[in-house]
Amino acid sequence: MKKGNYLMLFMLLLLSGQVYAGGKSYQIYPAPAGEVLNEDYWVTIEGENIPVYSVKVAPKDQQLRWKAMDDKKNSANYFEEAAFAYFDLKDEVTIEVTNREQIHSVKILPSSAGIVSHVEGKTVSFNVASPVNLTIEINGEWVRSLHLFANAFEENVPDAYDPDVIYFGPGIHEVSNMVVGDNKTVYVAGGAIVRGVIKPEEPYTISGYSGLRLYTPTFHLQGKNITFRGRGIIDGSLCTTHSRFMIFVEGADINLEGVILRDASHWTIPVRRSDRVHINNLKLLGYRANSDGIDICNSRDVLVENCFIRTLDDLVVVKSDEGDGETRNIVTRKCVLWNEVAHALSLGAEISEDIDNVLFIDCDIIHDKGREWTLRIFHADAALVKNVRFENIRIEETQKLISLWINKAVWSRDKERGHIQGVVFKDIWATGDLLNVELLGFDEKHLVDDVLFENVFFNRKALTLDDIHSNSYVRRVFVRPQPEIKQ
Repeated sequence: MKKGNYLMLFMLLLLSGQVYAGGKSYQIYPAPAGEVLNEDYWVTIEGENIPVYSVKVAPKDQQLRWKAMDDKKNSANYFEEAAFAYFDLKDEVTIEVTNREQIHSVKILPSSAGIVSHVEGKTVSFNVASPVNLTIEINGEWVRSLHLFANAFEENVPDAYDPDVIYFGPGIHEVSNMVVGDNKTVYVAGGAIVRGVIKPEEPYTISGYSGLRLYTPTFHLQGKNITFRGRGIIDGSLCTTHSRFMIFVEGADINLEGVILRDASHWTIPVRRSDRVHINNLKLLGYRANSDGIDICNSRDVLVENCFIRTLDDLVVVKSDEGDGETRNIVTRKCVLWNEVAHALSLGAEISEDIDNVLFIDCDIIHDKGREWTLRIFHADAALVKNVRFENIRIEETQKLISLWINKAVWSRDKERGHIQGVVFKDIWATGDLLNVELLGFDEKHLVDDVLFENVFFNRKALTLDDIHSNSYVRRVFVRPQPEIKQ
């Protein structure tokens, strides 16, 4: 490489945060020119300013949240604005967040992070020692909150001049639809924003579900040994509602890491017909109809971990369409979740092929404002669902806690109903106004069978058999209650 090219590469890496001057224990990425930043919060790390971005989120009013889901053509009209900031760290740092008004109360979620804060006037300060996804709520303002994403320092950053690397450096970029094939890496540097757009000449189909125009995905990862990573932002705000997936995964040995996905117009990350997929430390923020977080469909050996998801529709959901093969060996762990309308951690409703061995573990659900359920198997088709575990889950707010359900629904595609067998709820800690737990089979041939509740607590009281609403098509339910915890 010529000397001038080496210098250009060095400058690109410096701007994108991959060369660290002065041996600092943190890395800040400048916002790109043209991005309008949030003015409700001012954030510093060790006294240096961090860019604070705006993001549209579901409205506080419950009826407007329901409208955002149901009125698909006008879904984009129902929103409020929250904020987020991101940085990398490799040692303990001090964060200061300044608000417009005097601060009287602060809540930093998830509570399990154990962050201790100090308030002085309009500023709250606290220390962060390791990668974590936090939400800061000041003076009871939970909708227009601040999300703070602290990443680890990046390692083995791709070479911008590698022919197998699709490199988006600092600045604003536009992509309509990009197919990423075998052995390719997409890298979105810190300080970059990649905006999905729809070109006038792009072909489309009419969605039979929404009646809206449906286009090919912004990024289609199709093949083997594909990586999508970085610290930058993928933005879907220029795409019409329900128009295209943001990152469509379809292949084997695929890794996604680090990026922020803002304002999906449809499912944010569908994973279909895939094997050995690793999704790590993604941050998903969506407010429009059907802006699911991560949909895992007819895939095997999928690991989702260390993610933050605040979307209008399902957060992490496992499905199986007819003819596309079974779904098995799915793990979701160490995620922080905010459920606006639908389900936080769930299977279904579409389950036409068998699903086996699904684990949700060590997750925090910091808000659940949904009209559906926090933890659910929603079975509207004919396949067998077995060996599902919900374990070590901390739920700071829930409307409807647990549901195992077999019946016909608007989503049903099969004539017959299915089966749910072997489900464990263990070490669940939940808080809410009213305890709702239901187990509902369909008939004598389509049962909910073999369900264990072990150390399930609601408002610090252990769940008992009397707390569970069941019908006559449920068999072998076991509850292992613990004594009430004294204050």
